[in-house]
Amino acid sequence: MTTPSARQGLTRRQLISRSFAASAGMIIGAGFIAAPDAAWAYEASAIKPETFATLVQMARDIYPHDRISDEYYVIAVKGYDTAEAAPGIEAGIAMLNATAEAAGFGGYAAAGWEADRVKILQSLEKTAFFQQIRGGLVTGLYNQKAVWPIFGYEGESFSKGGYISRGFDDINWL
Repeated sequence: MTTPSARQGLTRRQLISRSFAASAGMIIGAGFIAAPDAAWAYEASAIKPETFATLVQMARDIYPHDRISDEYYVIAVKGYDTAEAAPGIEAGIAMLNATAEAAGFGGYAAAGWEADRVKILQSLEKTAFFQQIRGGLVTGLYNQKAVWPIFGYEGESFSKGGYISRGFDDINWL
């Protein structure tokens, strides 16, 4: 049997996901999480660093964008690192890891293929925990002004005279 990487070459996403499988892709110390290949770090205060690293991987798998670095996903989920949210987040990540272990992985982050992690998430998509994280990511990720240029969004247009004079009717693909 051939692996997906042997059939079609290793994609960037697969390479990143495999690096996450080896120690969740991050350096995790006493309350400290850092990406070895990126310019971000985060010191967890209320939840365990391993839980936070898994939460970042979960966020990336729910809304996968190859052009967005992990630092934006960290910003999107760091609001869950509070004393009030910690018990629910710890319990939710424990449930996620238990589901991954039942599927034959050593936890969610240890599932090296994105497709495997997506199957795990799909089995939990009706849970309150999954819905909480997915819903929070919509605003937590996409309301960051730093990611708007990546998607080609220029921001609000009222202060600039509206969209009509700024490319509203520039449709060159019809």
